[in-house]
Amino acid sequence: MSTLSIGVLTGLGNEPEAAFAGIRDFGLGACQLVGWQPESVTREMAEAHRAAAAAAGVTITLFWCGYSGPVEWNYQQGPATIGLVPPSTRALRTRELKRGAEIAGWLGITDMATHVGFLPLNPRDPDYIGAVDALKEIADYAGERGVYFNFETGQETPMVLLRCITDIGTKNLGINLDPANLLLYGNGNPVDALDIFGRFVRGVHAKDGEYPTDGYYLGEEKPLGEGRVNFPALVGKLKALGYTGSLTIEREISGPQQAVDIRRAIELLTPLL
Repeated sequence: MSTLSIGVLTGLGNEPEAAFAGIRDFGLGACQLVGWQPESVTREMAEAHRAAAAAAGVTITLFWCGYSGPVEWNYQQGPATIGLVPPSTRALRTRELKRGAEIAGWLGITDMATHVGFLPLNPRDPDYIGAVDALKEIADYAGERGVYFNFETGQETPMVLLRCITDIGTKNLGINLDPANLLLYGNGNPVDALDIFGRFVRGVHAKDGEYPTDGYYLGEEKPLGEGRVNFPALVGKLKALGYTGSLTIEREISGPQQAVDIRRAIELLTPLL
């Protein structure tokens, strides 16, 4: 029987001991580590986080790698700014994501993830072909270091994501499932999406939200339990697929309410483990 754990997102920064102590304060022992400026991360910084996590009894399950350049989380400028699809930033971001694979290795973990962007539906679109070529370069580089490259769900439909994995063709590809993002971008029901790509899921964000209400802006993120994600059904299907990883809580707000919502999410997820 699958046994899952609960984790939380935390940032890669200058005070790793405090960050991992905060995770322990929630009663948790796992996290995904997020860094948006990979080329500023040195091996010494990564190894300091690795040591601090071990000292705190926290397992880093995945490195979430951001990149430079403009990013707009909407349907107006998002397709032209997010991920590896825009050709103007593709080469730079390819280099940065290869550094992300190095960081994962320095952290002593096997997984990295990012948002690849609005992958075109047309497989002959030059931007699709260019993104696939860049992703193969990154995946090959990650594979040489024993690292899996994971697509965080969101901008692409489940079918296009599955096709992209097939077109890249390397054996070290996976999915960091963010069920809320599939709703926020209007790209599918996350429970049903598992029927398409569930065998590739290597990480999960425990996040909730709503569908969009117009054609320009994303749906609204919600505290876990207040959106449309059916977590009992989602977790049940993940278990049936053999997933044994962490449900990593993500709440995209700051301030005291974030901690309140994280604690409530822990209460809701614990009976599902």
